[in-house]
Amino acid sequence: MQNIIEGFLKFQREAFPARSELFKELATAQSPEALFIACSDSRVVPELLTQQEPGDLFVMRNAGNIVPAYGPEPGGVSATVEYAVAVLGVTDIIICGHSDCGAMTAISTDMNLDHLPAVANWLAHADAAKAVNAARTHASAQESLKAMVRGNVIAQLTNIRTHPSVALALDQNRLNLHGWVYDIETGSIDTLDGVTGHFVPLAGNAPDHATPAVSGLAA
Repeated sequence: MQNIIEGFLKFQREAFPARSELFKELATAQSPEALFIACSDSRVVPELLTQQEPGDLFVMRNAGNIVPAYGPEPGGVSATVEYAVAVLGVTDIIICGHSDCGAMTAISTDMNLDHLPAVANWLAHADAAKAVNAARTHASAQESLKAMVRGNVIAQLTNIRTHPSVALALDQNRLNLHGWVYDIETGSIDTLDGVTGHFVPLAGNAPDHATPAVSGLAA
């Protein structure tokens, strides 16, 4: 805890003064361009990965970068998505999975989660990706996990389209959806090609649009 406190004191002493004008502008309003949905994993820091400043990203993080399909009892994820799209008017939504994901490891290895009932219930929102991944043949456990991470990103892109605010924005061509997978060891990001349904390196490729045509779970 002491490291966290010292970090804040350093922020107050060094980082804040250097950006005082920015924080003055942000004191009463925000206008982020994108909603970034990532895993809660401590190794995944959206603002660091994308080198964005405060106010640039509207960030939501949870176990497994999951977006439950819209339902009669919307929760915090649904409320965040709705606010980002309908109120803040973000033009892009990025769903970003990552390598060595604990949530996806639990699913791909069929881990017993009886002692973690809340986690088990939450991960059920990735059942579509789980079913497809389990039906496929993988060369190794590592390859199975890699495919599960990618399949989950695509499954969550499908889920987010069921949210009314997202469906409307997509129909009006004012919103783009993106699927990313971040590799912790190499620092690289693969992006979902909305035409082929495959993941390709983000570096050197044009911005991806995960179109409604992408309905399967790509490798």
